[in-house]
Amino acid sequence: MIGMVKRLLATPSPLEMAARELMQAQRAKLEAESAREYAHAMVCYNYDRIVRLQERLTEMKEQA
Repeated sequence: MIGMVKRLLATPSPLEMAARELMQAQRAKLEAESAREYAHAMVCYNYDRIVRLQERLTEMKEQA
């Protein structure tokens, strides 16, 4: 029990710190990649929406 408390309170070694930082960087990269994929999908969605609406407006003007 005392050993466990000492390990929790001990200053991590440089190796442990580097490993922890690497894991954090990998997680951050995955989150950024997901955000990029979402943003790209939103751009495509809105592009298609604009094209559809422009075509609809053109049809409506021709019928008027």
